[in-house]
Amino acid sequence: MPLSTEVRSTCNWLCTGDEVFPEMLACIDAARESVCLEMYTFSDGPLGQQFRDALIAARQRGVKIRVLLDALGSMGLASDYWRGLIAAGGDVRLFNPLTFDLFSFRNHRKLLVCDRRIAFVGGFNIASEYQGDGVRTGWRDIGLKIEGPLAEQLAASFDEMFARADGRRKRFMRLRRFKPIDSVTWPTEQILFSGPGRVRNPIKRALRKDLQEAREVRIMVAYFLPTWRLRRDLARVVRKGGRVQLILAGKTDVLLSRLAAQSLYRRFLKGGVQIFEYQPQVLHAKLVIVDDIVYVGSSNLDQRSLQINYELMIRFQNPEIAHQAREVFDVNLTHCHEIQAEEWRRTRTLWQKLKQRLAYFLLVKIDPYMARRHWRALRD
Repeated sequence: MPLSTEVRSTCNWLCTGDEVFPEMLACIDAARESVCLEMYTFSDGPLGQQFRDALIAARQRGVKIRVLLDALGSMGLASDYWRGLIAAGGDVRLFNPLTFDLFSFRNHRKLLVCDRRIAFVGGFNIASEYQGDGVRTGWRDIGLKIEGPLAEQLAASFDEMFARADGRRKRFMRLRRFKPIDSVTWPTEQILFSGPGRVRNPIKRALRKDLQEAREVRIMVAYFLPTWRLRRDLARVVRKGGRVQLILAGKTDVLLSRLAAQSLYRRFLKGGVQIFEYQPQVLHAKLVIVDDIVYVGSSNLDQRSLQINYELMIRFQNPEIAHQAREVFDVNLTHCHEIQAEEWRRTRTLWQKLKQRLAYFLLVKIDPYMARRHWRALRD
């Protein structure tokens, strides 16, 4: 679904692996100057090999190739996996190699930029589990293909992250001294960046501001564990006569996260929030719609995304984009089971409640606590 924005960027929704991966590979094949690939997870297998071969072929015809992968998310790759690309002159870096003292800080961004004019953002990693239509096969996710000025700024953000992962610098100094910008703003669009050590997260700050006057809020995220202020903001929308709908994971790759989210269901349902669980496949999407404002990118609405990880979201204030986002939401809603308050209260066992509360404690208290300790150690 193409559209034009006020900064003359063109965007297309790509909502399945069957849609996004061929488009990404075609853009790499067509690149003439540069390719920047940034992923949390890059897995070996037929899909990963397709991307690696495309990158090698691009490098062999003179294209500048840079690959940035999170060391934890892509830890399954063999140490010599990129040997062919590096031999051809490509540059591959791992973000934050695994050590206990810096383990908490992960680069969760997903970004491909070709020739600094075409970019892909969203939740898709390069892994076989994303291949399919999100219903019969493959995880359900959401992405955007962007052409125009936004792509140039996304390439600049890649440059910053790639420099931060430079192995020639001391690891501690890379994390302490690097001071990225919070956002890039046009009249109807913003690129929002987040990472550890920020007093106020730009994504959370923008969302809270948008929720103040919201009448309709629709959220589809894989991992849902918002701060208590965001929970209060969502409850206020309903109290003021608005509507809040959540599509959350019925199937998940992180059981602890699903259990923690379910620990909040009772309070949300009591407050009038509608909760739906996506049934056919694992849900991995990140989409927020607040009236005519849309957020798309890598960030979930959980403690890790909003306080610890490096994330990237694009905020559109555009009725046409919002209309198309609502269409995407509605299509996914047809594959969901609605959680009813009475049924939820009646069917939860004591054991389930205990598991949910423990999961909540671990993700809301322990994980952020460890991240804060690591961050203070870097600052001392």
